[in-house]
Amino acid sequence: QFQLVESGGGLVQPGGSLRLSCVASGSSLGYYYIGWFRQVPGKEREGIACISDNGGRTNYADSVKGRFTISRDNAKNTVYLRMNSLKPEDTAVYSCAAERRVFSGLCYLSGTYSTWGQGAQVTVSS
Repeated sequence: QFQLVESGGGLVQPGGSLRLSCVASGSSLGYYYIGWFRQVPGKEREGIACISDNGGRTNYADSVKGRFTISRDNAKNTVYLRMNSLKPEDTAVYSCAAERRVFSGLCYLSGTYSTWGQGAQVTVSS
């Protein structure tokens, strides 16, 4: 069974950095494009970053562009989200999600993602 597990969340001060990891098991991650999403209670889930199956394409939401970086290591079956210059408004539950590619080299910040991780809490506060 294909599964995703996030790690690396926690409490960080404004201006600080965190790196989230999303580890896949049950299938090769190389068949999937991956998205990172976040959600605050009472608000809609926001797609913030995605990366294509081969890592050649990335997309970012305007809210995180220039501060967050998504990357992947298919040999380790892992996708990362490096978050710099964190702000209190970045506080949310962060989840990774995977969708099997139809065409190589694409990814989407919205749409259907079939497999989701359990989520990791990120709190930005002094």
